[in-house]
Amino acid sequence: MQREGTFREMKRRNYYEKPSEKRARQKAEALRRARKLARKRAIREGLIAGK
Repeated sequence: MQREGTFREMKRRNYYEKPSEKRARQKAEALRRARKLARKRAIREGLIAGK
């Protein structure tokens, strides 16, 4: 359930989120996903050392 984001979703729905805060959160989440994907690609291509 945690992997699917269910708990995070429940927490987020407990209070009102202003549209500007929602946009900022979504932008931060997208940036985090993009960085994670870039890091995985770099490890796969051998540009940086993996675990």
